[in-house]
Amino acid sequence: MTKSDPFGFDMSIRSAKKKNPRGRRAATGASETSVRVCDKDGCEEAGKFRAPKAPDVLDDFYWFCQEHVREYNNRWNFFEGTTEAELNAQQSKDKVWERETKPMGDPEARAWARLGIEDPHQVLGQNATRNPGRSAQAGRRLPPTERRALEVLEAKDDWSKADIRKAYKKLIKVLHPDMNGGDRSQEEQLQEVVWAWDQIKDSRSFK
Repeated sequence: MTKSDPFGFDMSIRSAKKKNPRGRRAATGASETSVRVCDKDGCEEAGKFRAPKAPDVLDDFYWFCQEHVREYNNRWNFFEGTTEAELNAQQSKDKVWERETKPMGDPEARAWARLGIEDPHQVLGQNATRNPGRSAQAGRRLPPTERRALEVLEAKDDWSKADIRKAYKKLIKVLHPDMNGGDRSQEEQLQEVVWAWDQIKDSRSFK
């Protein structure tokens, strides 16, 4: 039982087909509303079956009768005139429904590439560096003063106190005026080196 629409609209599919019969097709594929004549020379039958004109013109059609559309389809070759290389390329695209897999890579690098920069660190020039994070730091937990002292002495936290002392003496020979020919231009750095060794020599973190 159907209810009448108080506004007088009929939204059924059957009603829409009655109002717009274009494109209505029979089970055979024939266009029931076509009034064309078969495009085959000398044929006067109704052209109710459409066929694309060429592989690269798939939205423009010939219209044939049933007999001549069968004849046309039997002679149809989508790859006519295609080279072997073009055929192989098309087959490769068809395997992925013409949706080629995007190359994997660093999304950050791809973002910079859109700006014409191959290496994101080119933005900072030759002095660009990556944040080393925790993995690049030593595993030992040291007070900030001792960590700074190691940097000044160019030493590592897995060195013994004797090894660090050797590095300290090596720097003293370069920086102390009594050992470098009287050059006092590096006295500030010398004072920093002496301070660094004072932190290490009394430390319990190093044997």
